[in-house]
Amino acid sequence: MSIRVTGLRVRHRRTVALDSVDLALGTGVHGLLGPNGAGKTSLIRVLATVAGPAAGRVELLGRDTAEHRALGEVRGRLGYLPQEFGYYPGFTVREFVSYVAWLKEMPAARTPAAVERAVARVGLADRADRKIRTLSGGMVRRVGIAQAIVNAPEVLLLDEPTAGLDPEQRVEFRELLRELGASATVVVSTHLVEDVAAACTEVTLLDSGRVAYRGTPDTLTALGEASDGPGDHPIERGYTAALRAHRATGVLR
Repeated sequence: MSIRVTGLRVRHRRTVALDSVDLALGTGVHGLLGPNGAGKTSLIRVLATVAGPAAGRVELLGRDTAEHRALGEVRGRLGYLPQEFGYYPGFTVREFVSYVAWLKEMPAARTPAAVERAVARVGLADRADRKIRTLSGGMVRRVGIAQAIVNAPEVLLLDEPTAGLDPEQRVEFRELLRELGASATVVVSTHLVEDVAAACTEVTLLDSGRVAYRGTPDTLTALGEASDGPGDHPIERGYTAALRAHRATGVLR
C-alpha cells in the first residue's frame, strides 16, 4: 500500500479534527467525502507531511513519516494541491511550474519536458507564457494541478481540485484523474459527489473526524437506491444514508 494510516489523531488546539482513523490506500483514485469540518483537509495535510499527527502512525510509500530522514525522499515522490495554494502572480505558468519542479529537486535535464507535459495535461499549453495574475480563477486552479503532477508523483493529494472549474473542465479533469490513477495513488477531497461517482475507484466518507463509510462508488450508489432520503442521484442519497447510519449507530462502516 502506498498510504497506510493507523490510529491517526489530529488536534487543532482544543479541537479533535481526526480521531482513530485507519486507512490503507493503494493504486487508484480514492474519493474523500464528508461535510464541512469532517476532517478531510486535516487528513490531506497530514498525508502531504505539512502537518503532523497528535498520535498514530503514517506510512507513505513504505516510509514512516515520523522519521525525519524519510521526509525528503517521500516529499520528492508526492504531489499536493491544497485548497488555497500559494503562487507568485508575476510568474508565467511555465516559470511557476518550473519553480515547483526545482523545489522538488527534479533533475534539471528532464525538468523542461516534464513542465511542458504537466502544463499541456491541464489544458494550458497555449497560456504557458501568460502571467498567472492575468488568468481566471479556474485557470489558476489548473496551474495548481499542473504543479502537483509535474514530478509524476506516486502519491497525489488534491484538496477540492475542481473548485472554479467549469463543467467541461471538470469532465476533462475526471479523465486526467482516471489516467493518473492507473499508476499512482490519488486522493481527492471534494464536496462534489458526482465527481467521485465519475472518477473514483474507492470512497472514504469522514464525519466528525472518524471514518463513517468505506466502499466503492457502486456500493454507495446501491445504498442510495435503497434509500428515500434527499438527493437527485442515488450516490447522493447513499452519501446521506451513510452519514445518517454512522450518526445513529456510531459504528464505523
